[in-house]
Amino acid sequence: MAPPQAALDFVDFVNSSPTPYHAVKSASALFEKAGFTLIRERDSWASALRPGGKYYLTRNGSSIVAFAIGRKWRPGNPVAIVGAHTDSPCLRVKPVSKKSNVGYLQVGVETYGGGIWHSWFDRDLSLAGRVMVREGENVVQKLVKVDKPLLRIPTLAIHLHRQANFEPNNEIELFPIAGLAAAELNKSKPEEPKGDDAMEEDEDFKPLEKMTVRHHPAVLDVVANEAGVDVASIVDFELVLYDTQKSVIGGINDEFVFSPRLDNLGMTYCSVEGLISSVSAPDALDADSTIRLTVCFDHEEIGSQSAQGAHSNLLPSVLRRLSVLPGNRDAASDGSYEHVHHEGEEATAYEQTLSRSFLVSADMAHAVHPNYAGKYESSHQPAINGGTVIKINANQRYATNSPGIVMLQECARKAGVPLQLFVVRNDSPCGSTIGPGLAAKLGMRTLDLGNPQLSMHSIRETGGTADVGNAIKLFAKFFGSYGEIEPKILVD
Repeated sequence: MAPPQAALDFVDFVNSSPTPYHAVKSASALFEKAGFTLIRERDSWASALRPGGKYYLTRNGSSIVAFAIGRKWRPGNPVAIVGAHTDSPCLRVKPVSKKSNVGYLQVGVETYGGGIWHSWFDRDLSLAGRVMVREGENVVQKLVKVDKPLLRIPTLAIHLHRQANFEPNNEIELFPIAGLAAAELNKSKPEEPKGDDAMEEDEDFKPLEKMTVRHHPAVLDVVANEAGVDVASIVDFELVLYDTQKSVIGGINDEFVFSPRLDNLGMTYCSVEGLISSVSAPDALDADSTIRLTVCFDHEEIGSQSAQGAHSNLLPSVLRRLSVLPGNRDAASDGSYEHVHHEGEEATAYEQTLSRSFLVSADMAHAVHPNYAGKYESSHQPAINGGTVIKINANQRYATNSPGIVMLQECARKAGVPLQLFVVRNDSPCGSTIGPGLAAKLGMRTLDLGNPQLSMHSIRETGGTADVGNAIKLFAKFFGSYGEIEPKILVD
């Protein structure tokens, strides 16, 4: 059986996106292909945005917002939002990474997020991220993804380690090896500058030690080659380790996706494609009085407390600017929402928009594990390829409530896709998402959901091929139907 095309396209997306920077670049390419226009936060939007237009923007190169404005939009109208995140647990190269021990070159790394770190042992690892490069008087960002396996974190042989549990010390036992020290010593060193050049170099004060002192020169050579620059041009970088084994379709009937970073590139991809699908028809926005918006944040795995995280001002500031966006002159003839027409009434448009809008917080969910079924609440055991999972928690670790479930059921019914429900056991801890924080920050109705997967936060995870297409259809229908559904499920 041939796997669904949506799953094949998703696999390509993951393979091109080893870091949040690459994920945003991949998403940007999809939006560009679909006719979205790049805008910037630092610019005025007053003359740039128009009802019927499609736009996207990025922050820090690791978070992205995209939206399409209905032609019947007016200030204070609703925004239908799907929010996801671009980051995944990983190992990040330390600012001073140069290490060696007993003849091996090692790279110092820092844990990012709550990864299952023992799964990173004995994997063919490499480097990816962004490099800040000096070009004349400017410093520019260049993305790198080294395809060659460079690094490996070797396990200790069982003969030397008879303990039942494998719980490595993350500070001293998680250093990858990059090569042999002898090879580094035998490399020819670049010639030292002489005469006037040496004098100029002495006069050029360096607040930090040189990159070649902080990192292995051989590693810098590889990174510079990948970026297409000289080592001397590299000012700084943010690099992470990633598994070079590609995301693939698997299973007897091609029912599985075996992949890194399903959490949360799975929902990032579906939210992007859901928005694009919802505006694919030429007349998709003609009768729409809402704005359809997808936002994918960085830093969810470490609490979202950053300038590009979900707890930043990114979404509030975008919504505030959109809420007062003037509509078409003939939009007042649409009676679906009271026209904001009095002098100065635009001052409350932001609050009106928040009260009328809805956020779908999209983050991968737990599928029931056949070897550990007892770890799951017996009546809530989501199945892979059984549909997107609505996540519920009485203690508000998830932001879902009944009106939201009713709304999402109606979207799923229109899309013809199944849904599932999930709660954790009372004796089990519960994870969280961007949903509760944004719901509290914005006062916006919110629902948490995600596609089911196994092995969350492992270096290799397992999801379902059918679930990719189902989530895209669900999000597309949510975007296209929210303006019609919202007034019918009104709970003030």
